[in-house]
Amino acid sequence: MREVLAASLRMQVLTRHLDRQRDAVLASHGLQWWEFKTLHMLRRGGTPYRATPGALAKQLSMSPAAMTNRLDALERHGYVVRGHDPDDRRKVVATLTRAGRAVWERGIDDIQKLEQDLVRALPAKDQDVLEDLLRRLVKTTEPE
Repeated sequence: MREVLAASLRMQVLTRHLDRQRDAVLASHGLQWWEFKTLHMLRRGGTPYRATPGALAKQLSMSPAAMTNRLDALERHGYVVRGHDPDDRRKVVATLTRAGRAVWERGIDDIQKLEQDLVRALPAKDQDVLEDLLRRLVKTTEPE
């Protein structure tokens, strides 16, 4: 039982460390974590990098009103634009701009480097084992 608690505490320490490092990296690009997550969801959707505010809110587990505020801020920075869906003009979509893609790419590159630097402390075989174990643990938290 103590080993489980110790492992849990170590995961929390690593998470806090990565959060601090990630926040510092994003700040160097003028981004906060919440901004990056929203840009990431748009980027992850693939070309043309757009989604409805409602879909984004659902993906990020937030209210539509909170997503509106988030998109307002990102639009002021020039990272997204909102307009009518070309396929259904009744819908509004948020689209990632060139500037939004560029800042996302710089941020994701630096975040991945941070994560790789941390995991590089382990031999390749252990990295594979860690990835497998973490994937299996995360699966137990997902609804069936």
